Formats: sequence, structure tokens, C-alpha cells
Amino acid sequence: MHRLRTCAARLRPLTASQTAQNFSQQRRAAVPRTFQPFRCYTAPVAAEPFLNGTSSNYVEEMYYSWLEDPKSVHKSWDVFFRNANAGAPPGMAHQSPLSLAGLPQAQSLAGAQPNVEKLVEDHLAVQSLIRAYQVRPLNGHHNAELDPLGISCINFDDAPVATGVQSVGFYGLDESDLDKVFRLPTTTFIGGTETALPLREIIRRLEMAYCQHIGVEFMFINDLDQCQWIREKFEKPGVMQFTLEEKRTLLARMVRSTRFEEFLQRKWSSEKRFGLEGCESLIPALKTIIDKSSEKGVENVVMGMPHRGRLNVLANVIRKELEQIFCQFDSKLEAADEGSGDVKYHLGMYHRRINRVTDRNITLSLMANPSHLEAVDPVVQGKTKAEQFYCGDTEGHKVMSILMHGDAAFAGQGVVYETFHLSDLPSYSTHGTVHVVVNNQIGFTTDPRMARSSPYPTDVARVVNAPIFHVNADDPEAVVYVCNVAAEWRATFHKDVVVDLVCYRRLGHNEMDEPMFTQPLMYKQIKKQKGVMQKYGEKLIAEGVVTRQEYEEEIAKYDKICEEAHVRSKDEKILHIKHWLDSPWPGFFNLDGQPKSLTCPSTGLTEEELTHIGQVASSVPVEDFTIHGGLSRILKARGEMIKNRTVDWALGEYMAFGSLLKEGIHVRLSGQDVERGTFSHRHHVLHDQNVDKRVCIPMNHVAPNQAPYTVCNSSLSEYGVLGFELGFAMASPNALVLWEAQFGDFHNTAQCIIDQFICPGQAKWVRQNGIVLLLPHGMEGMGPEHSSARPERFLQMCNDDPDVLPVEDFAIRQLHDCNWIVVNCSNPGNFFHVLRRQILAPFRKPLIVFTPKSLLRHPEARSNFDEMLPGTDFQRLIPDNGPVAQNPAGVKRIVFCTGKVYYELTKERKAHGMEDTVAIARMEQLSPFPFDLVKAESEKYPNADLVWCQEEHKNQGYYDYVKPRMRTTIDRAKPVWYAGRPPAAAPATGNKKAHLVELKNFLDTAFDLDAFKDQM
Repeated sequence: MHRLRTCAARLRPLTASQTAQNFSQQRRAAVPRTFQPFRCYTAPVAAEPFLNGTSSNYVEEMYYSWLEDPKSVHKSWDVFFRNANAGAPPGMAHQSPLSLAGLPQAQSLAGAQPNVEKLVEDHLAVQSLIRAYQVRPLNGHHNAELDPLGISCINFDDAPVATGVQSVGFYGLDESDLDKVFRLPTTTFIGGTETALPLREIIRRLEMAYCQHIGVEFMFINDLDQCQWIREKFEKPGVMQFTLEEKRTLLARMVRSTRFEEFLQRKWSSEKRFGLEGCESLIPALKTIIDKSSEKGVENVVMGMPHRGRLNVLANVIRKELEQIFCQFDSKLEAADEGSGDVKYHLGMYHRRINRVTDRNITLSLMANPSHLEAVDPVVQGKTKAEQFYCGDTEGHKVMSILMHGDAAFAGQGVVYETFHLSDLPSYSTHGTVHVVVNNQIGFTTDPRMARSSPYPTDVARVVNAPIFHVNADDPEAVVYVCNVAAEWRATFHKDVVVDLVCYRRLGHNEMDEPMFTQPLMYKQIKKQKGVMQKYGEKLIAEGVVTRQEYEEEIAKYDKICEEAHVRSKDEKILHIKHWLDSPWPGFFNLDGQPKSLTCPSTGLTEEELTHIGQVASSVPVEDFTIHGGLSRILKARGEMIKNRTVDWALGEYMAFGSLLKEGIHVRLSGQDVERGTFSHRHHVLHDQNVDKRVCIPMNHVAPNQAPYTVCNSSLSEYGVLGFELGFAMASPNALVLWEAQFGDFHNTAQCIIDQFICPGQAKWVRQNGIVLLLPHGMEGMGPEHSSARPERFLQMCNDDPDVLPVEDFAIRQLHDCNWIVVNCSNPGNFFHVLRRQILAPFRKPLIVFTPKSLLRHPEARSNFDEMLPGTDFQRLIPDNGPVAQNPAGVKRIVFCTGKVYYELTKERKAHGMEDTVAIARMEQLSPFPFDLVKAESEKYPNADLVWCQEEHKNQGYYDYVKPRMRTTIDRAKPVWYAGRPPAAAPATGNKKAHLVELKNFLDTAFDLDAFKDQM
């Protein structure tokens, strides 16, 4: 209604000077053509159907043209606008009103055009018809010939698709109008250089643009320039033209893609390889995207994909040596590297080469990934963001990502949605990703109608206004054209774009699977289907582009390449997983991939450095910046602590970050609400209380030549964001990348990233990673959800042997051999050290930190500068240096614990008056297990029994991990007793009183020296 009224209002009477000056100037200046909204309710327009809906756009276009030059429009429009300007209602403007004195020309024209209203309505009908091909639900992509099998079961909810010559009656036209000439609106490019066409030709050109082998979804995009750009790419006559050389190149790429799969099928017919048969055009599609992107200035492409077609992509896109691929099929090949390796269709690759089309250097990396479909998506985006960051590519001109998907997974996996929602966030955007969906029209054995509720598998992309180009994968030229447009879109607008390759899967889910069990009709059709290489070859032969001899020679040439590589592959006796590394770190390791040393320098800092960083942490380094009053008190308290040479948890973290930044190490902290901190302790981003969006990050003012500090609140996602940060940490070893969960138990929605990438990543793919997970943890009466970070799960996945006592290079060798490090620090000084050790160590391991909540402000959870000076290090175990150390023989019990419960134990010990009979040792590093220090502490108190105390339930927490290792340490000479909560299904009680009763019970047990006599 608003558009109807404003459209009518624009037809209000104007003076000649207003018409000549105001509107002509406004049209020249305005792009796109719009007026500032204003309303005028004098015209009775509600009853005028030709001014409703999209018709008003057409009237506007004609009105603009008339304002600039009345002769540029049909004389019927000239009469209409003259009469409307004279005050006639829009429905009567084509007639000559009695009051139009002084307008003889208008009167005569009006009298000469009795059918003007019909003409206007017919033009509006034609515009509606054009939009029916462009706009959902009445659009062309529903009618496009997308399915190479011709059996598409997409359900469009019976929406009427009124397009084509036979449907003109739907718009109020009839067959007699088919040969009438209509002026084309500016919202279409089907005319090319022509401004008017017969209706029959308009429909023909629309059918050619939208109803052949390409279907385009874009009219949901709310940017006029972007819509016009896409219209021009697909509507302009003759856009999809290829030179003879381009066709020959495309044929050669189809030959390589097809014959590679056929070669593997001949040689290893009973091996799983998840071949590309049925979508061989994926290879020229990817190569086209890379070629066009290289032409636009891209130097680095990071890719992620599922297992289907991976070997083909490695061979024909990344250009992995064929013999390296073929030898993977040899069951006698011995593994030479550390770790357990992975199956061939999960492996990645990194390669820098010359792009033959652009003659420019390009770096390609295909990320290794697990079978968990789409899990690699955020990892690829994180690595892409990091590569952009390190080369100063702030707009994505040099580094880009390509993600390949399966149709069922793209629609079904929630991480796809999570990753899309990172695409335009400032600290996560990679400035546009090209998504290529290999749409087999089936998921394992599940039909699309059972696999998704939306018509297309790509509908999830609509949420970020990404255009979606559907294309019949059996038309290689259409595929290549669409991929060229996709790459240009990404280079032009730096936004995501989706290419939907509608294809089929010639074999089953894998080469050993029988698809006829569940899709008999589909696979009967597939068996009849001629291969796309053969069809395209015959097409080019018929066109005279190549001869049959040339076609057959191209096939024979590639077959020979494969055979020769197969012969060479038999010489390979050893499998080197590092040859498949997707993220190398040049210069960080020795040439053989080993650390340059097995020593770690002291992680302490000088008093001057600590004081300087503390002063930065307690100040506002920007002038005229007003902070919140409560924050002023926090900064003042920090300043007092620095004067007293102490740090709390927030300052300990500040010292670690600030010192690394000063040493040139980039620090990136990401997660939900990390800028302030969930518990309002961090405050790394200060907000001006008087100026909107004005912020200050003091950490970026530590030193003149420091590395940049990135701290960014993430979207409310764990799976996507943790995957992103993991990918970011992959790009360089010289960065401290941290992800903080809002509460520790929230990590379980990112469990796939933890289980499939972080924990086994080095073992599977020889890929080290130093990501840090900060997981708030502690039983504090807050209920079952916000209590436990589930430490038992991380400890269960540690690869150290509970029955083997290491002997040499103990501390550093343990770190080198482990799969990750698990710590629960009890004081900020130790937290400071473990963060710095993460970078100063000569290798990289994931670090899992169970961070505190109440300890953030606990008066006893402070560290003195003396614990952080040069020569100091991370303490894997903190012994009891109190009165018990003076008389070890008199100690009756030594209680081992970790984390916050230490402070509750010391308080209870004091209350029991047992400070000289019970020793309390803090195990700060749980894994790798500090065998040597536990042994020394146990032997120090020969008459003491051993107790493990934890606040978690017995079937959770640390007990099942530490007990067998402690027993190994003491050669099973004594039992290891348990003091803690009993087994339970939930992590914690939701009742505050029950929580306090449980706490009292296990503390009483810990200090009752007779508690375990009945169990001996």
C-alpha cells in the first residue's frame, strides 16, 4: 500500500520548471532510481489495479523516462503523464478531463487513444511475466532442465509456475498479443541492445536464460546492484559463448576427470575410494573457479570437501603425484611416520604451483578431514581467515576459500548454518566463499523427499543472501559458465555464492554398495545414462571443434600417464603421511619434521616487564575516553595489586598475553562474550560511555612494535566457532589462539571438533596444533549445567599409558609424545606460565585448561611476582610447603587434588587443626601425568596413606584417570583412597542445600584418618 500511494503521489501536478530541473537532476544523481519516500493521500489509487504490487515499478520507469524526454515514451504514456500532472486521477488520466484548459495537445492525444489503459495494463502484464522467471515462487529455475536423469522429485508445494507462451493468459494477455511489441523494463537484460521486443521473442529469450540447463535463485537478495549484476550475467543474449580453445581445454579436463576414475575402477575394483562417477564435471568446475580467481588476483586457495571425489581433486586440481595416490591402494605399504594415519580419501595436501591459464603462482591446500560431513567447513574458514590476516589481506583479494558439499549433508548438518553465519562477522569473515554442492540427489540410501523439508538442498544459503546457481552437471559448458560467474561474483562483491551441480552417483555410496536395493528406478535410469565425457566429446566432434582422432588421442595420452604412474607406484615401499600435510610450517621444524630442540626456556619475565604490562592493564591509554564507574574501580584495584607485586586471575592472563604480544606473537581470543568475560573479570575491550561504538583495547598499547591482539565476541555457536579457531591456529605456529567456552560444559556441542580434529589430529594427519581451550569449571551449587567441563572425557582420550613409568627427558619428552595437555591451575601464576609455555615450547600441542569461576576473585587465589620472574616455570605439581614439610615422618595422610577444591581443603584442614598431619598436594598438570613429581611427593611422607580428593562425582572428574597412574608410580605398594562425591548421572545437584551437604561429607572423609580402615 505504501508503494501504491507513493507511486500515485509522484504523479502529482508539477510546474514545468520543477519537471525540468528537480527530477532530471534527481535521476542523474540517484543510483538506483528512487525518490525519498513521501506520501500523498489525495489520489484515489486503491481502486487502480495497474498501480498495485510490482506494476508500480514499471510506471516509475516510464515516468522517469517521460520527465527527461516526453518523446522517449509511447504517446499514450505522454498523454497519461500530462493528464496526471494536470490533476486527473490515475484511473482517468488517459481521458481528457473537462478542467484541462490550456492543454490542447494533451486533450487531442487523449482523445486519440481510447485504449491507453489496456496498453498500460499489457505492459505491466509483460513486466510481471518477466519477473515470474526471476522471482520465486513463479520463477524459471523451477522449470529449468536441471536433472540429467530427468526424474527430479523436488516438491514445490504445487505452486503454479505460470511461464511460457501457453501461460500468457494468467497475466491478462492472449495469443493475439504474442506478436505485439512491448517496451522492456530496465530490470531485464534480455533485449541486449534492443529496448523493445515482441512478446513471443521476450518469452523465448526468458526461456533460454532461465529454463535450460541453468537455474538461478537471486531475487531474495536485497541489493539492487547485485540483482542487476546477476540478471546481466544470465539474461544478456549470447553471454554463454566459448572459443574453440576454451572448448578443447574443457574437453581435456573432462577426459582427465573421467579416465582417472575409470583407471582406479579397473585396477582396484573392490577398493573403497568414493569415486566421482556421475559428477565428473566437478573437476573443470573447480579449475574454472581457481583460474578465474587467479585472474582476479587470488594467490592462495584453501579448500575443504567430503570424501566423494577427493582423490580426483587431489590428482587433477591440486596435482598430487599420481604414484603417491596409487601407492595408497597397496596393502603392503609400511607406515614410516609417527601416528596412526588415515584412509586415503580423508587426506589433505598443500601445493604451490604456476596456474597454467593465468601464468601466476597459486597456492592450493585441501584440508584433511574426518568422515563427519561438513565438520571441516569452519576449519577451512578459520585457516583462510588466518592466511588473510598474516598477509594483510583485509578484503580477501589474495586468499579465498572453496567449500565442496554433498546435497544431503548441506541441508542436514547444522554446522553448515553455523558457518554461514560467520561469513559477515568482522573477526570471522573471509570475504566470500565459493560453495560447490555435488548434488547426487540422494544421501547414502535416502531420497531428497525424506532428507529435507525445503525444495533445494541449498536453501540454507538464502539466509546470508548468497546467490544460488543450479546447473545440470551433464552440460560441462553450462557448469563452466556458472563457475566463472560465481568466481566473478566473489571477486566483485566479496560475498558467498553457491553452485549446485545437479548430477547423480553412478555407483553406490561406495564402490562395494548395492544401490538397487533402495533406489531401483533411479539406478535403472543411471545404467542407461551415457557418460558426460562421451556426450561432450561427441558434441564437439559434431561441431567440428575436434576430430574423433584428436578426441581418442587425448584419452590415450592420459591413460598412458596413469599407467606410467602406476608402474612407478610399485617402487614405493613406505608410506609418508607428511607428504600429505595440508598446513606446513616452513622453518619451524627440522627438515625431517622433528623439533629443533627438546628444551623449553624459562617462561618467567623481569620485574620491569611485569610492572609495565600491569600498568597497561590498569589504565586507559586513550585520551578523552570515559569508562564506566564500576570499571574505574576495577582498574584502580589492578593498579594497587601491581604496586603490591601480586596478580589475580585476570592480571595473570594479561601478563601472559601482553608479554607474548611484545615478543611479536599474535594472540587471538575468541568465544562467547570473551571481550568482557562471562564473569566480568577480563575487560579487554573498554567502551566509551558517551560515544557509541567507540572502544579501546589497552592490550594493543603494550609496546610500539608489538604483534596485534584480537579479542572477539563470537556468535552463539560452539561447533562452528571452535572449528574456526582450530583452523586459524593451523596456519602458523607463531600465534596463541584461544577459544573460551561460556561455561565448560558448552564444549559438548562442539564435541565433533574435539573428538575428530583436536584430539587425534596429529596422529591421523601429522599436523600439530597449539589451540588453547579455556573451559570454566567448578562445583559451586549452580546446578547440573554450569558446573562441570567434563574433565573425564578429555582425560579418557589422553594417549599416555597408565601402566608405564617414563624414564628419560621426563617433562619435555612427555609433552612431545602426548596428544594434548590437560591442566587445572590453582593460581594465576601457574596459568601465566602454562600460556607462555604453549608458545616457547619447540612444538605445538592442544592445551585444555579447566579455568575457575569463584577463584577469579578469591582472595587467596593470587600469585606474587616472585613466582613469575626469570628462572620460574610452570609447576606440574605444587607440593605442600607448610608445616608438614618440617616433619614428614609425622604426616598421616597426603591428599592429592586439583583446582578449586584445594582452597576448600586447606580451609577444612585448618578447621580440623591438622596442618601438621595432613599434606595437600596440587596436581596442576593432569596429562601428561607428572609421574616423577607424584613419586617424589609420595616418598616424602613414608607413613602417610594416599587419598585422591575431588569435588566431582566419582564416575566423573579425574579419579579414574589418576588412580591407576598413581598406583604405577608407587609400584602398587599402597591403595589410593577416594574422597569426593558418590557416582551420579548428572554432573551436579540443582539443590543448594544438597550441594553443601555433599561438600561437607567429602571434606569430612578427606580428614577422617579412620575413614578407610574398614576397606583395608
